[in-house]
Amino acid sequence: MVKRPTILLLIPHLGGGGAERVTALLSQGLSPQKYDLHLGLITQRNSGSETLPPWVTVHGLGARRVRSAAIALVRLIRLLKPDVILSGMAHLNFLVLLLKPFLPFQTRILIRQNGTVSSMLRSRDSSVLTRLLYRRLYRRADRIVCQSTAMASDLAEQSGVDDSQLLVLPNPVDNETIRAVPRSAADHWPGLGPHLLAIGRLSHEKGFDLLLESFSSLRLKFPHADLTIVGTGPEAMSLKRMRDDLRLKNSVRFAGYVLHPEFYFPGATIFVLSSRHEGLPNALLEAAAAGMPIAALPAAQGIVDLLNGKPGTWVASEISSKALTLSLITALQSLRPRQRFEHIWIEPYRMDRAILAYEDLIDETLTGQLQ
Repeated sequence: MVKRPTILLLIPHLGGGGAERVTALLSQGLSPQKYDLHLGLITQRNSGSETLPPWVTVHGLGARRVRSAAIALVRLIRLLKPDVILSGMAHLNFLVLLLKPFLPFQTRILIRQNGTVSSMLRSRDSSVLTRLLYRRLYRRADRIVCQSTAMASDLAEQSGVDDSQLLVLPNPVDNETIRAVPRSAADHWPGLGPHLLAIGRLSHEKGFDLLLESFSSLRLKFPHADLTIVGTGPEAMSLKRMRDDLRLKNSVRFAGYVLHPEFYFPGATIFVLSSRHEGLPNALLEAAAAGMPIAALPAAQGIVDLLNGKPGTWVASEISSKALTLSLITALQSLRPRQRFEHIWIEPYRMDRAILAYEDLIDETLTGQLQ
């Protein structure tokens, strides 16, 4: 019997944001006939998830933080001797690449960049060290996956990596599961509406403070409008205080972490992306797979390129609450109740197509055909 190549997928934990969701979908979709699949959870002890298939071996390291997992991660990699590692988030990418000299020689490292580097470096949470890590460590990767050409160009400029290391691959989106959500899920939305939906980590870069300001202005035109924000994060308390200060407590709800956010899609009027900067968020792609109308801030050139001029999408002129309000008003005034759009541009992100693209990358890596 021919030994299958060992593939180790790495993420901090399950149940987080889009990057974790992409890795979870890859673990579900990659062929168990071709690969011996393993999933490493850095800050989680057990998977605690019934969504992972039985052929994926889960290794929960249970570290307190990603950067404190170095020894445990080296031990796991030396035990498994994976042919390919695929790491899915920037701070975890840094750790894996820093540890490369201590890993088995035959192990190839693929990393997935989950944000636009220049925007991340301009954010208030960035540091000189982060810029240095991009420039010193990313060149150690065998290949770097980005979700758009704009992201790849930006990464090359900011990190100095060679273009030959970069590859643009679509995020996998489980279209079939999303489109199979029953219409009864609309019960999530009582009231007259319109119903606005936003999904993401409650952190500064996601711009939910801009969304709350925008929604407050929007209510002057649509007094029965309501907003649901799905997600958790460090700004949860401050955003709730802001909601209350704006006297929006009865019209804005924070749903917290939701295992299946797609159940909010059927009854929602419009999906809102309020991010200050982004890569290409899975929440946006999943909303598009459900056919939802989309209003977005121009959080990345890749997002603008993807959405601009498409039916059922409204991209604001700038990153501000005022611009978002204008886009939302324009959209809501033109939409019919429960209107949905085909969004044919989502087709390359279909799970079957995206998984095949990742398998091609893994196979090229295994056969040493990377250029």
